[in-house]
Amino acid sequence: MDETLTLSALAVGVLALLPAAKRRIELSRAKHRSLAGHSRMAKRLARWVPGYAYDDAQFFVADNAPADVAAQRKAALQRLGAEFDTRFAKTLAATEQARDTISDLRFTGRYRVPFQFSPVLREHVKVGAFLQHSEGVQVEDLDGNRFYDLTGSYGVNVLGYDAYKECIDEAVATARELGPVLGAYHPCVLEVLSRLKAISGQEEVSFHMSGTEAVMQAVRLARYHTRRKRLVRFAGAYHGWWEDVQPGPGNPLPPRETFTLQDMAERSLKVLATRRDIACVLINPLQALHPNANAPGDSALIDGSRRAAYDREAYTAWLKKLREVCTARGIVLIFDEVFVGFRLAPGGAQQHFGVKADLVTYGKTLGGGLPVGVVCGSRALMTRYREDRPADICFARGTFNAHPYVVAAMASFLKRIERPEVKALYDGLDERWNARCAQFNARLQAAGAPVRMANLSTIWTVMYDQPGRYHWMLQFYLRRHGLALSWVGTGRLIFSLNYGDAEFAAVMDRFIAACDEMRADGWWWTAPELTAKAIRRGVFREMLSQKF
Repeated sequence: MDETLTLSALAVGVLALLPAAKRRIELSRAKHRSLAGHSRMAKRLARWVPGYAYDDAQFFVADNAPADVAAQRKAALQRLGAEFDTRFAKTLAATEQARDTISDLRFTGRYRVPFQFSPVLREHVKVGAFLQHSEGVQVEDLDGNRFYDLTGSYGVNVLGYDAYKECIDEAVATARELGPVLGAYHPCVLEVLSRLKAISGQEEVSFHMSGTEAVMQAVRLARYHTRRKRLVRFAGAYHGWWEDVQPGPGNPLPPRETFTLQDMAERSLKVLATRRDIACVLINPLQALHPNANAPGDSALIDGSRRAAYDREAYTAWLKKLREVCTARGIVLIFDEVFVGFRLAPGGAQQHFGVKADLVTYGKTLGGGLPVGVVCGSRALMTRYREDRPADICFARGTFNAHPYVVAAMASFLKRIERPEVKALYDGLDERWNARCAQFNARLQAAGAPVRMANLSTIWTVMYDQPGRYHWMLQFYLRRHGLALSWVGTGRLIFSLNYGDAEFAAVMDRFIAACDEMRADGWWWTAPELTAKAIRRGVFREMLSQKF
């Protein structure tokens, strides 16, 4: 009798656990198969990867190139470094002086290229971090060298630097009488609110000092109102540097309440449709260009396998399915438009894809050149207290939120995008930049360069159609030919909308010239048996040969 009762109790317990086990299996299947979807495993692996570096001899033969090619590469690197030392002397001196104090400079210098190559590269080729002037689509360093700007100032520069200079000048004039008085609002905030409500299609607005802060507040509001704790993000998406949205390497804390799922996957929709603990889903529309992949950077470019492609129809269909599931399950859908806002359309990604989010975050370009973060949402979601529970609040404040000069710069920017000449930049935007990308790829193919482009409007990803260990060297040839890139290298080109046909043609000419020179210097030599898979195997064997 006792045995029967015990077995029955065990059976009941097992049956009770089955639904939880099923949900756990479904969650595991919905995570991206790579390390991008498995934060804990990625953090463990990051701790295990040994530090090692090539010496002067190994640096030039990492792909088993013959001696004559290695000598060619070595001479080219020395020539390039000597030219940079001369052409960029003042800029490099200022950078070196600042490097001892600014930790960011040491970090970006260390991770500009794959870590195995970094010490020798930094010894031979130094890169400056100072600029003194901008005009049109060009920037100028301390030595008077002018570059076509392809950095986009990390997404800020949508309209062109001259436009933001004017926004800042207008903001100073508008806010001068009040000055930096904090706590109260400058009257121009009323115009900002009106325009943001019209653009976002939402009822209320809150101001913050950065895009990261805006996303933090949006997630906090979602958790507060749903009384759930789980956050869903998609593999590869960037939402700032705070803990819950960056659960893998780079974050000292372990993954906690965050699920990192596959982008554009039915399995992910099933997880959202069956769980009861998910507060919100974060979408960065930039992932439409490279779903389930991190932002492209040359520091990880060891095999040439970087890929990107934008399918607007497919990504729109995905967002609409996501919208349906979130609505049905009471999950807050958050569009993080900090990077893409006002770049895809005057109404942002919501307008571009025809999908309305529950909360929208903006930043970067919205500030008219000054730091800003904004959350827009319905009154129900933006309310930070409960009438019937006076101690139950969702606190969020910042000393510099709604700073008079920042709000005035926002007002100037929001008025500017209504100007006829700015509206004209958005007319036929996709068709114009898609055609330019196709033209660029045709030029690259005709030149025999192993480089291809993919674009999401004015945001471009640079890819390579042959395996190689040295594709990251292209960033230095591009700099030599007067093209300014962000510190991550050749992975991403960000054009401002004010690039005319003549300026764009000049960028193509210089890019092709850089490719020609890089090929001539032997960096794109490749053995017939060399494949991306073989390169990855070789790098893995290198790591295993090191002491962990």
